[in-house]
Amino acid sequence: MDPGDIFRPPTNSALPVPPDTGITPESIDLPRDRSVFDKRSLFLTLACVALAVVAVLVAQGLQALIACFTNISFFGRFSLTPTSPAGNTLGWWVLLVPVLGGLVVGVMARYGSSAIRGHGIPEAMEQVLSNQSRIHPWMMFLKPVSSAVAIGTGGPFGAEGPIIATGGALGSFFGQLFPSTANERKILLTAGAAAGMTAIFGTPIAAVLLAVELLLFEYKATSIIPVALAAVTAAAGRVALVGTEAAFPMPAVAEPTVTALALYAVIGLVCGVCSVFVTKAVYWIEDQFERLPIHWMWWPALGAVAVGICGYIAPRTLGVGYNNITDILANSIPTQAVLFLCSMKFVSWAISLGSGTSGGTMAPLFTIGSGVGTVCGAVALWLLPNCGIDLRMAALVGMAALFAGATRALLTSVVMAFETTQQPHGLLPLIGGCSAAYVVSSSMMKSTLMTEKIERRGVRVPSDYQADFLDRISVRELNLRYPVILEAKQSLSEVRAWMNAGTPGSEHQGFPVLDDGKLRGVITRRDLFASSIPEDSVVESLIRRPPVCIYEDCSLREAADHMVAHDVGRLPVVSRKDPSILLGIITRSDLLAAHKRRLTEHYDEHQVINVRKVWSSLKEET
Repeated sequence: MDPGDIFRPPTNSALPVPPDTGITPESIDLPRDRSVFDKRSLFLTLACVALAVVAVLVAQGLQALIACFTNISFFGRFSLTPTSPAGNTLGWWVLLVPVLGGLVVGVMARYGSSAIRGHGIPEAMEQVLSNQSRIHPWMMFLKPVSSAVAIGTGGPFGAEGPIIATGGALGSFFGQLFPSTANERKILLTAGAAAGMTAIFGTPIAAVLLAVELLLFEYKATSIIPVALAAVTAAAGRVALVGTEAAFPMPAVAEPTVTALALYAVIGLVCGVCSVFVTKAVYWIEDQFERLPIHWMWWPALGAVAVGICGYIAPRTLGVGYNNITDILANSIPTQAVLFLCSMKFVSWAISLGSGTSGGTMAPLFTIGSGVGTVCGAVALWLLPNCGIDLRMAALVGMAALFAGATRALLTSVVMAFETTQQPHGLLPLIGGCSAAYVVSSSMMKSTLMTEKIERRGVRVPSDYQADFLDRISVRELNLRYPVILEAKQSLSEVRAWMNAGTPGSEHQGFPVLDDGKLRGVITRRDLFASSIPEDSVVESLIRRPPVCIYEDCSLREAADHMVAHDVGRLPVVSRKDPSILLGIITRSDLLAAHKRRLTEHYDEHQVINVRKVWSSLKEET
């Protein structure tokens, strides 16, 4: 402690004794001890589990609704049995079916809710980032019905995007039924989305990873555990209703050789380039629709014209096409046929999605990606007959890599491909291929298929998740200095005279007040010069509330949160053993200075010099 930094007045027994302020060491306002999982988190977890049960039923209902519309539209019968529209016998009339579906979706979007437009995940992300995870309850009905109409009339989409949006709307609705914070609604929304995805594909681990990479934008126990348990509940529900069969069953593949692993990574590079092309093509088409001189209500019907034409030329492009993915992964379709099918699927899907209709992107990307992987694998075998490439594995890598490049959900892509096929020997090729695709995608385009739309609306989407830097540093690491203090019994006239004299230390904006070495409160420069306070008052009489303090072993994140919660710019640092003992003080400037360490950890020495210059200029301005 530097005695020169402490202003202690001479003893003056003539000073009036102030009234008791009622401030005691026990009344000091300190941050609550953090609990990883409290009663509120337990209640939220139970709500997520209950939500997952409902989401499973909704997912099964959506699939039944898609089957119903498919049977009615293409076969003129009422049935809930899943069927592919590829076997229809409508001939040229098949051109009209998607158009009628597009008209229905357009009307629902205009007179119901325009939020049903799109493929589900970006819309859910936007609500999390910009609307405190509040989704209108009507979305629970409009999104699945509009998607069922679009897909059931031949739309080349998957059911996963709509069910993710529907599950998210259901979770948001749960969160709005009772008082909840925006973060709690985000967890409920994400749990509903993860449960819906699991109910469709039976992929609980991938659902949790998707939640982290695209919806939660964080990784902490209070968020992950409710979502994970919701996904597990949904997986159990799917097993009870559907069984344990993989979503895309394929014959077992052998462990890849070293040469094959390298070539699978090359396939990932090619898929990364394709993912950039796919993303830019979809949004270019969307921009062209924006230029049309007609209301957007008619766009889905116009986009459906392409669906009908492609469906007439290549009937397997109609509908969700999960069977196409299974057949490509099993290598039961000739390579030339795969190339033709996937090309037509891309044209149909890109134009339809760009028109703003309702449908998912995961299944189309899987179909196109598996086709790219198959073609690349066939080329590799033609050039290097003994390279060890397995066309089934190449298709699997392509399927996941294209999705990884288009969405930048790296871990989700790897685990999703593994869980939907249950092929353990595919993990290494998947990691290599998806990582390669990620590198290419992130190098060639700024946004992704999932973020381009909402970033155009001014919503910033975080891409990197790391531990909060301020949470890694404790208050005691700041090399605290003992502050300039005032004594409780000190005369206000003496303090004002001391400050007016410009004595070193008197320029501070806040001063802790001690009484017999014990912290009593904090007063500001404004308090000391308030005209309503008489000169013969004592410093203690200016204390209006218990001091807002921080423990020395708390993190800087807790200190920053405590400052914001109480609208103060400085916090006395006290001992946990005795909170009335003052150890130092922390200010907003100290929190800013802590980031200098973060900058030096992330830049080389040349950049550190520039950082130091910037920091020096900021410090001078402060």
